[in-house]
Amino acid sequence: MKDKVTMQDIAEQLNISKNSVSQALSGKDGVSEDTRKLILETAHRMGYVYSQSRKRRSGELEQTGNIALIASDFAFSMKSFFGEIYLSIERETVRRGKNLLIQSVSKQSADKLALPSFLLNQSVDGILILSHITTDYINTITNMGKPTVLIDHHHPSIQADCILTNNRFSAYEAVRHLTELGHRKIGLLANTSFSPSYYERWEGYVLAMNDFGLEIHEPWVIKDAVENTDYILQKIKTLQQLPTAWFCVNDGLGFYLNSALQQSGYSVPEDVSVVSFDNGYLSQVSTPQITTMDVDLKLYGRKAVEQLFWRMDHPEHPYTELLLPTKLLKRGSSGPAPSAGMEKLEGHETANRNGK
Repeated sequence: MKDKVTMQDIAEQLNISKNSVSQALSGKDGVSEDTRKLILETAHRMGYVYSQSRKRRSGELEQTGNIALIASDFAFSMKSFFGEIYLSIERETVRRGKNLLIQSVSKQSADKLALPSFLLNQSVDGILILSHITTDYINTITNMGKPTVLIDHHHPSIQADCILTNNRFSAYEAVRHLTELGHRKIGLLANTSFSPSYYERWEGYVLAMNDFGLEIHEPWVIKDAVENTDYILQKIKTLQQLPTAWFCVNDGLGFYLNSALQQSGYSVPEDVSVVSFDNGYLSQVSTPQITTMDVDLKLYGRKAVEQLFWRMDHPEHPYTELLLPTKLLKRGSSGPAPSAGMEKLEGHETANRNGK
């Protein structure tokens, strides 16, 4: 295997011109966003390292150092969400005259605390960590003393700047939207142990339900959900009653819940409304499209790089957490609460179970 991956290697891998690869990697115009994204992902997968001598287009500084972007294999696989953040980071890093070195971390590497060679060689000026890996692994990185910013993750045991979604207040707004449609029976679908973000969205749900004087019916609060239609179908069948609306902590759960409800004979949103979180691909391809809390992924990337550069200039200042707002996107999955309330749903469920 060659020690150094070149632009020509990437071009041959994708069967495109070297010039297209150069345009994508340098942030220049001339290639579509989809092509640019494919080239950047392929460059990362092949281990391409950006050259310090490469010149940038007019108005951009010549690069003088390296910034590291590190994430788990799982995070890099979530292209519809983290892919957009990654592209924004790449553009902003280049604009500021730095090279971007990218490394995915396997579960085995995380367990062994095996750090990328460019960290061991002290060849980076700052580090961006995308999403969660493990607390021990992240602390091993921060203990090296390099300026570090976490993106979409934080933990009480990690001392670093963090760029986060305002998960609690955003979940609150999702529930508020449902109450404004007349819903009083609102359930939660979550996997709170997977991520602090999902736990915080559950907290936002609880805060909203308490503020609006709504009862939290424990059978409708599912905190160990799995993103799978069959799993959610079984959960629905175990409930004697259904809420008139559900808040899901991500679009995957919203997508599978929407499917499971319709397979069970319910109409969305006529019988049951669904609201999810992230505005990812699954919320957009669902039928109906799912009402969701939109996360500005480009802003995520820009703010992460901005904070890292600030930290590089102010290493002694206290660590900070920046909470980014979301925006409610109203779509076809949320509608007025059924006029007959739970009685209508109970009858629907009973008929469904009896095969009528």
